[in-house]
Amino acid sequence: MKNNRRDFLRITGLSGIGLVTGTLWGCKGSINASASTIADQRNQRFNMSGYAAPKLEKVRIGFIGLGMRGPGGVEAMSIIEGVEIKALCDLRTKEVEKVQKMLLNTPHEPDSYSGSDNAWKEMVDREDIDLVYIATPWDWHVPMAVYAMESGKHVAVEVPAAKTIDECWELVETSERTKKHCMMLENCCYDFFELLTLNMARQGFFGEIIHGEGAYLHNLIDLNFSKDAYEDMWRLRENYERNGNLYPTHGLGPICQIMNINRGDQLDYLTSLSSNDYTMEKKAEELASKDNFYSSFAGKNYRGNMNTTNIKTKNGKSIMIQHDVSSPRPYSRIHLVSGTKAIARKWPSPNIANGHQWINENQMKVIEENYTPEIVDKVGAMAKKIGGHGGMDFIMRWRLIDCLRNGLPLDQDVYDAALWSAIAPLSEKSVKNRAQSVDIPDFTNGAWKNNTPVNLSLAGGGNTNVLLNN
Repeated sequence: MKNNRRDFLRITGLSGIGLVTGTLWGCKGSINASASTIADQRNQRFNMSGYAAPKLEKVRIGFIGLGMRGPGGVEAMSIIEGVEIKALCDLRTKEVEKVQKMLLNTPHEPDSYSGSDNAWKEMVDREDIDLVYIATPWDWHVPMAVYAMESGKHVAVEVPAAKTIDECWELVETSERTKKHCMMLENCCYDFFELLTLNMARQGFFGEIIHGEGAYLHNLIDLNFSKDAYEDMWRLRENYERNGNLYPTHGLGPICQIMNINRGDQLDYLTSLSSNDYTMEKKAEELASKDNFYSSFAGKNYRGNMNTTNIKTKNGKSIMIQHDVSSPRPYSRIHLVSGTKAIARKWPSPNIANGHQWINENQMKVIEENYTPEIVDKVGAMAKKIGGHGGMDFIMRWRLIDCLRNGLPLDQDVYDAALWSAIAPLSEKSVKNRAQSVDIPDFTNGAWKNNTPVNLSLAGGGNTNVLLNN
């Protein structure tokens, strides 16, 4: 990790680092025997928690990946004050052209990069980019993020930020050494009920937090088997030969912020158990019997339908995280917060209780009036109008830009990106070993004991406008 990663990538062209989907980056494993060996051997170079990078009067952005998530990011950023979209990059020229058309009649005239495996490097090498926004398949997140930080750029990367423990450490080491932000774009931390309960926790409403639950329960089986969704079926490929919680961050992120994980408490160890697969292999065989295209996806060892991962924190709290994207059930991220004084749960409908009964609708309105955070008062109504998963996507993107423009610490730092992403490979290890407990690395190297909790205040910022007329 002490080698010059940027030079290495230039020389090798990413060869030899295990990227089996090297031509798939334009659209949206198992771990080593010991997850803690690297942690035991390293020292923190610089504490990125609470780090405020120098202010950027203009945030000049280059986007890599314009498939599933990238275009929404471009559209949202194009109407935020102080943003200049300088470049668009995708392996597929047609995707770049689509987004270029979307920006017609706006102040943004980005350059295009496409058509070659190294197009993204050419874009990142530009001197007039401050932030690289990565919305590519998962295999490319770390190589692109590391290259961008080595090139002097801040990074915003879609979830998960990394797939292996070594990759998690590489993000941490690079961010600390370059003093460049590496934010994982965990949008669920900015959904309205999650922000509400975070502020309630800060104000002591729940008392001492005891337990939290999160999940990603979302029936994606048809989408994952669709030929028109993910380029070269990359998302489907993630679902075989890996068995665990492959997508933990949506449920885990908001709970970690409420529990002050990395900032007063730390994840300690986990156990993880998966059911058998009852749907994905059957779906592959059914499709293969009608269409030879799917024959390569039949006979695979698909992950179990439901994974349940339980986590213990250093301070004795417990967290349950679930993952099921192949069963016919209603969407849910659960988002349950349980304390010594009260409990909150978002699905199937948002509610709060401080005894045996859930509060009524009028009482909920009073809670919202008293505990809605400042950030929602500032941009919540606009976010709902603009859209993006009900508005949470826009709140996240606005907050990122406002922090960069005002030189404020980010709500999510590289330690969050690494820790939340690490649950996937660690859960795989536990599942493989009959749900045995697995230690969770401390990516802060002990700094969590003194790090300051996430602050939703707009003090020192909040002055970034939304240019709705564009």
